[in-house]
Amino acid sequence: MTQSTQPNSARRWILVGALALGVGAFSLLAFGGIGDNLVYYWSPTELEAAEQEAVGASVRLGGLVADGSIERSSSGELLFSVTDGDTVVAVRADAVPPAMFREGIGVVLEGTMANDGVFETTKLMVKHDNEYQAPETGDERSVEELMETMQFGGET
Repeated sequence: MTQSTQPNSARRWILVGALALGVGAFSLLAFGGIGDNLVYYWSPTELEAAEQEAVGASVRLGGLVADGSIERSSSGELLFSVTDGDTVVAVRADAVPPAMFREGIGVVLEGTMANDGVFETTKLMVKHDNEYQAPETGDERSVEELMETMQFGGET
């Protein structure tokens, strides 16, 4: 009778070992490189306080586009500043700005702080409400004039 219980016991240990190996492999795949994929969300004040820690780190920067800061470089880069009311961070973007991009609008940028102190981003998103507002009655602008309000540098 001991011979028949021994194979069941061995199978049980093999099953427990295989299950432990599977859980270990899954844990390694799921959590092994998670630190490399984290993106931190910081305000301009937090980004400035982080100093060298922010250089090279993947960061989401949120704030408002500072008044009078939007310009284009000769190479076509979009240059502007983001503020949280206390701190202003210079931004260099290769991304094409969304149609709603303008001074005073909330933005979320994904990128990294460069050694020269300028935040470099390739992902630029604007914050806005989802409520559509049609032109008011009596707004006599032409379709062309309305289209210009949706382009970079146009009025809103």
